[in-house]
Amino acid sequence: MEILRDRTDFHDTVFSQHQDEAVRENTMATEEKPKIPLPKGWTGHVRSAVLHVIGLAQYATVYTRSWAANSPNDRMRLKTENDRLEAEVALLKEEIRIKDARMARLESRKRPQYPPIERMAILELRAARSWSRKATADAFNLTAATISSWMRRLDESGPEALVQLPEPVNKFPDFVRYSVQRLKLLCPSMGKVQIAGVLTRASLHLGGSTVGRIVKEPPVTPPVGEKPETDERHVTAKRPNHVWNVDLTTVPISAGFWVPWSPLTLPQCWPFCWWVAIVLDHYSRRVMGFAVFSNIPSSEDIQAFLDRTVQASGASPKHLDVDPRIRLR
Repeated sequence: MEILRDRTDFHDTVFSQHQDEAVRENTMATEEKPKIPLPKGWTGHVRSAVLHVIGLAQYATVYTRSWAANSPNDRMRLKTENDRLEAEVALLKEEIRIKDARMARLESRKRPQYPPIERMAILELRAARSWSRKATADAFNLTAATISSWMRRLDESGPEALVQLPEPVNKFPDFVRYSVQRLKLLCPSMGKVQIAGVLTRASLHLGGSTVGRIVKEPPVTPPVGEKPETDERHVTAKRPNHVWNVDLTTVPISAGFWVPWSPLTLPQCWPFCWWVAIVLDHYSRRVMGFAVFSNIPSSEDIQAFLDRTVQASGASPKHLDVDPRIRLR
């Protein structure tokens, strides 16, 4: 009887514990979760908040790495360095993606061409990464036919060659120096002894110390192509009040400029002509305003005229296409 009573008490205790847990779970389920009130107008600061979050995460990451980099544990320091390198690779990939996205929006015929030195660098990178023609073309927004053309004309000589080195290699030591430096750049994990071994297989016998000395020399920097000197900028009007044209012209009066015995010798001012300035909306071809001057207007006169036009029309343009004779300050 005592054994049965003990078993009954044990079962009652377990059953009551299960009941208490079930009641506790139901109570937690019925309780409302706390609501965190959001500030008014929070949607207007989403972009700023994203930048603050990323900056805060970067600060926390740098602080943690600085602590781990000084750890006496070798594995901890190695893990920190690997984490830093992985983050750097991820950031570089995002940087390249942004630049590629900008270039991809241009039509192929409007994209700037790679100069001959950069074409050689692309082919060297292709050899280092064992890329196919298509993979190389996709990486640099080109076509496989373009890569094939470069490979066919690889050994052309002269200033008009399609593919060129940063500096002409006319002597054997220059060729060796260039090969060593490019190997170290494209294969950074290779040491001086490994580079010497690779060159030996190519029948270029160099010692490890010689390779080390060449690696320490400053590499040849490719010359930067000069940009064409031009101030032209093409803007297409996409909506009203996007682009305004400001034109300046002369209107002869009386005899004006039509004096046959003194062509173009009369002064271009009153009483021989008027100077008329006109503002035209490029998209709608609407005349936004005009002004008449007795003499060629100065920069201050044109600016005052534009201020009156903006005030009268209630709109301001994003771009101004100004007559070359007008010098705005």
